[in-house]
Amino acid sequence: MHHRTLTENQQGIALLGAMVIVLLVSILASTLLGLSGQEVVSARAGNQLVVAQQLADAAGELAVAWFHDPQSTGGEPRLGLVREKRQRDAQGGPSFFDPNGRSQFVGTSEQPDVTFLAANPVDERLLNDPEVGAFRAMRHLGHIEEVKVYAPSNPGLLCTVDATITTGTTPSVKQSVLFQMGALNLRPLKAAVQVARHLGEFRQGSESPVKVHWGDLRVGETLVLSHENDIPTKSAMAMITGQSYDETAQREDRWVEAWVGGQVLVTQPDPAQGQGLPANIHEEQSPIPGVRLDQWGYEDLKRMAKRFGRYFAIDREGLLYPQGLIEPGRGLSPDEVLKSQVSGDQQGLIFIDTLDQLPPRADNLGVLRVRSPYLEATVVMQGHVQISPSGPGTTIKALSPSSIDLNGTVVRTAVQLPGIQVNGVLYATGNIMVTGKSKVYGAVVSGGTIAGMDSRSTIEVWYDHDIGQGWFRGLPVVYRAPGTWVAKY
Repeated sequence: MHHRTLTENQQGIALLGAMVIVLLVSILASTLLGLSGQEVVSARAGNQLVVAQQLADAAGELAVAWFHDPQSTGGEPRLGLVREKRQRDAQGGPSFFDPNGRSQFVGTSEQPDVTFLAANPVDERLLNDPEVGAFRAMRHLGHIEEVKVYAPSNPGLLCTVDATITTGTTPSVKQSVLFQMGALNLRPLKAAVQVARHLGEFRQGSESPVKVHWGDLRVGETLVLSHENDIPTKSAMAMITGQSYDETAQREDRWVEAWVGGQVLVTQPDPAQGQGLPANIHEEQSPIPGVRLDQWGYEDLKRMAKRFGRYFAIDREGLLYPQGLIEPGRGLSPDEVLKSQVSGDQQGLIFIDTLDQLPPRADNLGVLRVRSPYLEATVVMQGHVQISPSGPGTTIKALSPSSIDLNGTVVRTAVQLPGIQVNGVLYATGNIMVTGKSKVYGAVVSGGTIAGMDSRSTIEVWYDHDIGQGWFRGLPVVYRAPGTWVAKY
């Protein structure tokens, strides 16, 4: 009897222990199930937050695109106001900043310079319309609620962009981010061709090899011409075409002015030209009022190229070395670096340093030999340039400078320019030597002179009016300033 009672007690204790274990396991399972559900909810919320931040970030990137693509503004005046350079720098050129470096954006978060609110039907269409909205590419992710542009909080920067979005997830998440933008304030080139010293020598076959369309010619010292009509007369009725002056019976242009610091000399004057030089040629401009030449600072441009373009060292043989690292056997030919395959193959800013990678002097200037059949870039050579294109170039689409049509409307005429070999800027601190016939759409600057290797060598330049406004293809107009991205909520 005693043995049976002991056994029953042991079985009762075991049963009680099993029940406790089952209870603990149930509690643990319930807890784990709850935690798992919470993790699912947290993961879903975290994923929604990531989508929201990415969407808000993308909205900011599209705001950056407003500065680079005029077509993205869709004719909306406020977007045009964002992109327009409304200030003047110390030299009188268009700028986002005044001469003291203050941004043209002066608003606050409460009173921004420009605001777009989706609650406004006009802005809703501008921002989110699936056909024409600025953010239509993101409509499957969410909805843009608000975009504001106002003054930067950091001195020297351009503006603050504040974007608020709502995700398309269920439930939706609202996110607001802001960041600041800086601007590449690269000085505009206000003339088609600029030469710091003389242009041409007073002997037949050595006169100026330069022909200019659509913009000014600026020469620091003496200008030597073969004939008076080497500089076309200025006429508001001149045809706007892509024809070379050699293909036209009469040399006329709507925009050409020649500003010469010294005298204008003609080696083969026309006896019938009794009235002297055309009215659009202005000589003896120095010292008063002076010939303004646009110059780019060495150090500033070098830093800009290292961050936003490509930087090369050069050796005495003319080979180029990326990142300034000169290593035997690693040099690239200029053609490998500069050649563009087709129109639109933009190489951006290419900065080629002096032989010792120090500011240019008379004894440290290398020679860049440009033979590419077509080049699309802003090339800055801290030395001399020899240009002798190896091909006929390509046909490009170009826009003339602004003119007034018969209705009094400001227009720019679309023109096909055949045979263009350089599309962009050719900037040399030294001399530019030309072999054969070269055609340029953009601007050419020489800190020395431009000379032809023989009497048949010419360089014909159609001025890109956008360069005079500070827009350089392949270079960012604005950029997101590092360390300024903030998620407000």
